[in-house]
Amino acid sequence: MKIGDKVRFLSEVGGGVVVGFQGKEIALVEDADGFAIPMQVRELVVVETDEYNIPNAAEKQRRQAEREEQLKAQQSQPAAPYRGSAQPQKPMAEASQGYSKPQEIKGGDVLNVYLAFVPVDMKAMSTTNFETYLVNDSNYYLYYTYLAGENGSWSTRSHGMLEPNTKFFIEEFDKASLNDLQRVCVQLVAFKDGKAFALKPACSVELRIDVVKFYKVHTFKDSDFFEEPALIYDLVRDDVPVRQMMVSAQEIEQALKEKVRAESKPFDQKHIKVRKGINSDIVEVDLHAAELLDTTAGMDNGDILNYQLSKFREVMEQYKTKKGQRIVFIHGKGEGVLRKAVLQELRQKYPTCSHQDASFQQYGFGATMVIVH
Repeated sequence: MKIGDKVRFLSEVGGGVVVGFQGKEIALVEDADGFAIPMQVRELVVVETDEYNIPNAAEKQRRQAEREEQLKAQQSQPAAPYRGSAQPQKPMAEASQGYSKPQEIKGGDVLNVYLAFVPVDMKAMSTTNFETYLVNDSNYYLYYTYLAGENGSWSTRSHGMLEPNTKFFIEEFDKASLNDLQRVCVQLVAFKDGKAFALKPACSVELRIDVVKFYKVHTFKDSDFFEEPALIYDLVRDDVPVRQMMVSAQEIEQALKEKVRAESKPFDQKHIKVRKGINSDIVEVDLHAAELLDTTAGMDNGDILNYQLSKFREVMEQYKTKKGQRIVFIHGKGEGVLRKAVLQELRQKYPTCSHQDASFQQYGFGATMVIVH
């Protein structure tokens, strides 16, 4: 049993977290209300252990040296005044007594980093200044560079190091400076100090900041990191850097042209296969997007579905007068969106045609057979 372990009482209801010891027989257990209750060790059972913060002898010695250096620094340098809403490098989980190295948190070996903007006065959104923070929600130290971009060039607004599990004040700016922050970039290098760790790749994340949001109260939300509502952008989420879409007007124009070309492309007869059946030939049509389109660039899911349905209609118009004709549309199983759309089209526009699931043996569960009457 050690400090940080979660325990339950054996002889009575309750439990808590071990925060200290009185000799070898008595443990101090902090309950949910924050009270440290002395309990005999034999009357406790460990239900969850904290493996992250177990220091070895060398680690204990190093921590003691750090405490002594920190105390000397505090005595020689008076604390500088700070007017922000949170102290810089203020740990989100602080030690209860004195100075200690930032504690690691279970699950914190996965990088989660955020860029946050906090209004100084929520009641005066039209005139208030804003504070910029970096939030390091991980067990890693982070070297960071915070940059702003304009006309293809970048300027550094802040750089330094973030401690683990820390929110860090970067700057305060007014609304006249918003135009300078429409494009920002944060570069990060993660590491641990004095212990082995899993290597994380350095990352550079560019963001396009919507300055209109700074004029709307509802865009600032409550979070675990700030007492005030904040506008928070993900930088790294579960070890994966966020890649925000940076699309130029030229790229949008090119995508629209590709979309028009795709929609105007005639239905290639190679997508229609004819197989000999017992009573008549069976027409097979594969409606998968990969079979119909050379590329789906510039098309969202709705565009792709509409294109697939347009090809379905072309085939139906081609064979709707050929009584007895059997047509198999291969739409795949997926989430069933295309299948439902095909069945709805049949009911509304081709009520004289019957339909059924195609042969499971030949097509699996992803095909519908239409019979023209």
